[in-house]
Parts: sequence; structure tokens; C-alpha cells
Amino acid sequence: MTVAEETEVTLAVGQQKELPAVPDAAGRRTEREMHAILEIGVRSRGGAHHAGAPAPGTGPALAEVLIVDTSRSMLHPAAKLHAAKDATAAAVRMLPDGTAFAVLSGRFDATVVHPGPGRSVLAVAGPGEREAAERAVRILDADGGTAIGAWLELARRLLKDQPAPVKHVLLLTDGRNEHDHRSRRPLETVLDACAGQFVCDAWGIGDDWDAELLLNITRRLHGRARAVRAESELTAAYEELVAGLVGTAVPELRIRLTPTPGTAIRQVKQVVPNEQELQPGPALSGGRAAEYVTRAWGDEVRHFQVVLTADPTGRETGEDLQLAAVEVVVPDVRRPVRLPAPQPILVRWTDNPLDASRRHPGVRRHELYQQASAAVAKAYRAWLRGADGREAADRELARALALAAELADAQLLGALRLIETAPGSGRIRSGLKDVDWQHLILSSALTTPPRQQAGPGGPGASARGGASGAPGPGGSAPAGTGSAVPPGPGPAGPSGAGAAGPALPVRPDGLVECPDCKWLGPADSLYCGGDCGRLLRGAPA
Repeated sequence: MTVAEETEVTLAVGQQKELPAVPDAAGRRTEREMHAILEIGVRSRGGAHHAGAPAPGTGPALAEVLIVDTSRSMLHPAAKLHAAKDATAAAVRMLPDGTAFAVLSGRFDATVVHPGPGRSVLAVAGPGEREAAERAVRILDADGGTAIGAWLELARRLLKDQPAPVKHVLLLTDGRNEHDHRSRRPLETVLDACAGQFVCDAWGIGDDWDAELLLNITRRLHGRARAVRAESELTAAYEELVAGLVGTAVPELRIRLTPTPGTAIRQVKQVVPNEQELQPGPALSGGRAAEYVTRAWGDEVRHFQVVLTADPTGRETGEDLQLAAVEVVVPDVRRPVRLPAPQPILVRWTDNPLDASRRHPGVRRHELYQQASAAVAKAYRAWLRGADGREAADRELARALALAAELADAQLLGALRLIETAPGSGRIRSGLKDVDWQHLILSSALTTPPRQQAGPGGPGASARGGASGAPGPGGSAPAGTGSAVPPGPGPAGPSGAGAAGPALPVRPDGLVECPDCKWLGPADSLYCGGDCGRLLRGAPA
């Protein structure tokens, strides 16, 4: 092993350190929340080819289960089933020798297609096994319904005793979980059992899949939700995803947080390339530290938001004080890994309300993504009401467009404009299908850091799929990732984002006050960050 093949892990902590030490409106000194953004990157100096190969004597790095929806709807049209067969066969052909794998057929229940019905041990990839798996896939037919909980439960049982550090499930469906009642255990119970056991990427095909279902599965199982607009796109998408899995640089990475006395950890979640809640692992003996597990890292950058609470009572103001230490841990290292030094999360208690109102751009950016995703969901629900909801749907679309423009997210802007009558109109075009909204919901769940941020891939590296636009192990890089093309103008009219400066008066402390819910925020706020969420910039006072 040469130094050139070493894997490097980087860590940067971004935060706005100031928190208010002054009492609240009732005169109480309550706990304050500190939000910090952790930017963690992985880079294999020898490239993905070297990173994906297991170190001598360590065994295969990947155990893979491919689930094919073979419910009756996959025959309407039959192109869906043909595409599923082609893509699954292509994925199997890419599995390196020695990889443990299985192919499942999903209906009311799940069946092992290869290595065969009733088998409880995975096949081991080699020329003969790959050919046999492809033959079994080619003769698949479709019938029955959709009970995804049963499919994932069988995958869990097959992967349970696998020693491979990366256990992965690739699930494809064209429908909704309509027959959950036919499963021995409901999907939510199965997801509880599967959490932490493997990573699952879920794909939609056809025109009747459910984006929220795919997102629920992948958020719980730390994967990514994707869909193809045309059946012919599936094989290339699968090949890209499997290439990322085979090139996994770090199978497991843990974020270790050690709070100082008086500090509590309230939340840790991934915010780029998508939002996923992280749960602490078993308590570490002899200390206050907690570890949060993340899995299947390729050459990529991810962002995580940490929320801590602390009480300013009795604390010095104007000085940097440590609230917690952040450390990156890579267990069971299979090849040389260079880890970063621990980093502090700091606080500076202040009596200046302007200082205390500032937020780190990464925190603000995630809030904008949450607002954009919520606006898309509201627009969809309004659209479902037909003519009665048209005005509300247009209003929410205009808001989502304004937020995407503020985020400078070309991919999200492009997805939103696919349902707009014309660029800048802020109105929903006629003739939309439900599947158009499902694609938009998935797009609104993807996030990027600002383009000017640097990571292991260099300045402007996007974390949607990898540090330089290459697919990470959890999915492929969508079109538009890392694009340097500036977004077009925001929607025109009263809901536009392009109004110059806030119409609301700026207070002497540098803040603006929402006229509806009295939320206080930075003078450049586009929307209220409080309960009402109304437009502030360009709005009448």
C-alpha cells in the first residue's frame, strides 16, 4: 500500500458563535440553542478504483440485495418490467468476484429469485453465479400486489449475518405500498427493524409511484430516493449507482460529539446531499461522548447540522467558550485512512442583539431548503383540489421558485420550471400529471452547499453525488449537479424574489420585524423565519 492510495477524511466546523446572554421577554435566562454545520469530506488519493478494492485478506467490501417489483402493474406497460430486468442484470454483471448478493422478486410477499426460492444464504459473485442470476432475472413475470415491508424484511434476514462492511439494498417499485396489510408486519415496524442494518436506495419507475414513500424508506435507512422519467434511463442509472458502491472508500464513518458539562446534544442530522435524522449509538463507557453512524462513503462531501443547548447563567460574555468537541472516527479500517484533528464547537455569550441574530450561512441555507420543500408539498396538495386550489398552488409555486433562486440551486429551479407555464410566470401549467409532482417532490428533497464552498473535490464541489460530480455510493449525480450556470431570474410579480431591499423598516438593532407574527430576523431575510412564513422582502410594511 503506497501513500498515494491513502484515504483522507476532512472536517470543518461552521458556526456563528454568538448567542444571547440577555434574559428573554419574561426575564428568564433560558437555555439557548447553538447550531453548527459540520462539513465532512472523503477523498481517496489513489482514486475510486483503488478505494473500492478490499485490502488483502479482508474479504469483499459489499453485500448486495436487488429487489425487483414484480407486481401486476409492472406489465402496464410491459416496458417497465423489461427495463427492470435489463437494469438488474446490468447491476449483477458489475458486482466484483466474491461479492455476496441476491435478487428478490416483490409482490404480496418476497421471493428469492437468485440463488433460488427458500435459500437463506446469499450467492457469491463469480462468472457462473452472475450468469445464473441473469438467467433467473430474464424469466421474471409480474402478478399480484405491492407490500414493500415484506420485501425489506426478507432483505434484512438475508443480510443479517453478512460480514461485509457495506450492506446495501437497491429497491425498485412502480407503485404505492397498497397491500401493506398483507404483510406479517407493517412497513413502519419493518423499517424500525432494518434501521442501522443496511443502507437502502429506492427508485421509482413508471407514473404511479409515491415520492413520500420512497423518501420515508431512504431517510430511515440512510439511502437516497431517485426515479427515472423514461424506462430506458434505468440501466445507466443502476450502473452509475453500483459503480459508486463498488468504489466505496469508507464503509462506515462515525461522528463523535463530546459536550462540555452543562451542554446537551439536542439533534444531529445530515443536511447535504439530503436530510436524514441521525440517532446516537450505544452510550460510550466512561464519558459524555455520543457517536452518530454514517455509512457507505465514496469520494464525496456531506454536511451535518448539530444542535446543542446551553445555559448562559454565570458564564462570561465576549469570550470564546467550548460547548463540545467534534471528532471523526472510522472503525475497522481496511486501508490507510488519514483522519482530521478534533474540532471545537464554540459559543460567545453576548448582550448585543445584532450579534446574536446572525446565523451561519449553512444553517440559513438548510432552513431555505426546508421552506422550499414545504412550499412544493403545499402546492401539490392545493393542485389536487383542482380549480378550488389553483390560486393557492400558484402562490406556493411562486414561493418555491423564489427560494430556489435565493439558494442559487440550478437543479431545483429547473425542476420547478418544468411545471411552470413559462419562466417567470409563477403559475402552474395545465396538463400536469401526478407523476410530474412526484419527480418535483424528490428534487426538492435534494440539497447542495453554496457553490463557493470548497471541499475535498476543490472549490465549488457539489455534495449531491460526489466531490467532483461523480456518483457517491448512495446514488448518482443528477443532471445540473455542480453547474456553474447562474440561475435565471426569480418569478416576476408581487411574489418575486427580485425586489430590491426589504420594504420593512430596519430597527435600530439591525433587525426586521415580521408584521404578522412579530418574528425578528436579519435585515436581508426574504421570508419570515417564524410561524407565518410570509414574504418580507418586497412586501408592504
